[in-house]
Amino acid sequence: MSMTIKGNTFTTFDDLWEASNLTQAEKDEIQLKIDFVGKLIEAREQKGISQKRLAEMSGLKQPAIARLERMQATPQIDTLFRVLKPLGYTLAIVPDTRTHGPTPQTRAQTQGRCSCLDNLVTVGRFI
Repeated sequence: MSMTIKGNTFTTFDDLWEASNLTQAEKDEIQLKIDFVGKLIEAREQKGISQKRLAEMSGLKQPAIARLERMQATPQIDTLFRVLKPLGYTLAIVPDTRTHGPTPQTRAQTQGRCSCLDNLVTVGRFI
């Protein structure tokens, strides 16, 4: 399946990603957000915890968890810790060993929810 945007035809997400006017820093930020949200959802679902229950456990409201999972909110660091702790995770700053460009996770996000985000690296790595 191909898609035409402003006269340009793209057949894969990689084509669109490479042709975008985003800077590498913007692409990295998008990738980090996608990785974080995917891992958050994955961890919550693996533990069988609903958004409502996670909200109760973290002291937030369910709509706030939903906004995080839809990438409609950029949480502060203290909020990240509050959400991650009940899931058994924390944040760490680690060297960025990724190569730049779209990852399988980015492609998965464009096709639906990310399902495997085991190699999350850079600020926000889950340990």
